[in-house]
Formats: sequence, structure tokens, C-alpha cells
Amino acid sequence: MKKPSELREMQPEERDSRLRELRSELMNERGVASMGGQPTSPGRMRALKKQIARLTTIMREIELEEDA
Repeated sequence: MKKPSELREMQPEERDSRLRELRSELMNERGVASMGGQPTSPGRMRALKKQIARLTTIMREIELEEDA
């Protein structure tokens, strides 16, 4: 998990690709859980959702700063 300051320093393309990776991982974990399987790590889904939220928040903050 990266710190918010590290996420802000990333290039926009890197942030976009990281967001796609995280969403893909979350979809994978949800698929395993919906099939009745045991997730690889019980807290992984929660951590993924938090990382996605953190990243989208930072992306939105940067977008608003550019518009101002």
C-alpha cells in the first residue's frame, strides 16, 4: 500500500494503470467469494476497496486543482 504522498507523485498514466489493476484484483476476489471459495486473505477485499477509494480521491483532488 502506497502512501498518499507517493500516489500524488505518480504520473497520471501510472495512477490510471494502478487503478485498473486494483479494480481487476477486487473483481477477482469478489468472483472467488461469490463462487463460495475461500479468499486468499480475509482482509484483502477491504484493503483493495480502501486503496481504490484513496486513489480515486487523490485523482479527483488533482483534477479539481487543475481546474482552479
